Amino acid sequence: MTNVLIVVDMQRDFVNGSLGSAQAQAIVPGVAARMQRAQGEGTDILLTLDTHKENYLSTREGRFLPVPHCIRSTEGWALAPEIAALCKPGMMSFEKPTFGSSALTHYLAGQAARAGVPDGRGMTIELCGLCTDICVISNALLLKAALPEADFIVDSRLCAGVTPEKHEAALETMRSCQITVL
Repeated sequence: MTNVLIVVDMQRDFVNGSLGSAQAQAIVPGVAARMQRAQGEGTDILLTLDTHKENYLSTREGRFLPVPHCIRSTEGWALAPEIAALCKPGMMSFEKPTFGSSALTHYLAGQAARAGVPDGRGMTIELCGLCTDICVISNALLLKAALPEADFIVDSRLCAGVTPEKHEAALETMRSCQITVL
């Protein structure tokens, strides 16, 4: 595994549901096209799924963001249809109850160690999805800490933030952390 595309939280609630936005809707075709290209290139595609329980509002996150979203097995938890249509049998997804996925990080660090490159040297990890300023940046920084020699890419055209200003701020932070932002 040398090239990985991570598609972050392209779920209905973030696209056109309870936390959806015009910016999120606008990136869906581009993310779908990038997934198709990755499949043709033989790039591994991994997905994250923001996943909450019915008690979401009583969690710390729910107290700060009191909008129920991505409740497991609801329509809003499902991937946007254009993204779901590209998911192949065996494609891995990582449910995450918070912004970053420790399971995804452990998985990729384990893959790198088995390949003899525990620092990620020679790997290219690309991230896209939602939301730039919360889950995309959280996953990027967790992975960067675990695999410091991997090349990281975030395509700004394939991400959307809570607001355009927060999107730009997150991109700038990732640039500061030596992540290539296209």
